[in-house]
Order: sequence, then structure tokens, then C-alpha cells
Amino acid sequence: MSHLAYLAILAFCLVCTAPLAVLLGHRVFGDLRRLGLCLLTTFAVFTGWDLYAIHAGHWSYDPSRTTGVLLPGRLPLEEALFFVVVPLCVVLTFEAVNRLSRPRSGRPREPQRR
Repeated sequence: MSHLAYLAILAFCLVCTAPLAVLLGHRVFGDLRRLGLCLLTTFAVFTGWDLYAIHAGHWSYDPSRTTGVLLPGRLPLEEALFFVVVPLCVVLTFEAVNRLSRPRSGRPREPQRR
């Protein structure tokens, strides 16, 4: 069962943050083009970085903690999913905090002057 550990952690991250969109009513999924661009950018940059590190021998993965499904470049499936799930969780959390920090009127709060 330990070969599912990485996937379980990613699932846990999604289970904890995905309900924020529904509970707080923010519209992260309302603009799929913007969300997709954000996720695609982070996926491309960090996947490229990982592939370089794997090829150079600087980075490796414990096969007992992954499913064994390898993408081109010996990148584990879980690592590729990481580069989609974690940025999505960050965006969901950021939008939730942003939504909760607004006053009820919907206008941004005025900065406090010292």
C-alpha cells in the first residue's frame, strides 16, 4: 500500500482545498482559460526542471512510494500530478483567503495608515 503514498498525499491536498470553492463561492473554475494558463505555466517550468534534475542524476524517486508509472524522461506520474494539484490548491487557498478578507460590501479594504 505504500506505493500509493504520493497519490494519497495529493488526494488529501485536493480534498482539503477543493471544497473552498463551493463553500466560499469564489469562481476559480469560472475562468478556465486563466486557471489553465496558470497551471500549464507551472507544469511546464517545474516539469522541465525535474526532467533536467533526473537526467543529471541530482533527483530520484523512491519506487516503493510511487505507482511505478513513468512518463517520458522517467518522470513518475505522481510528480507530474504534483505540478497540477499543488498550484491548484494554492490558487484555491489564495482565493479563499482573498474572499474572506474582503468586507461584506465587496469592496477591498482601505489600507491602514500609521
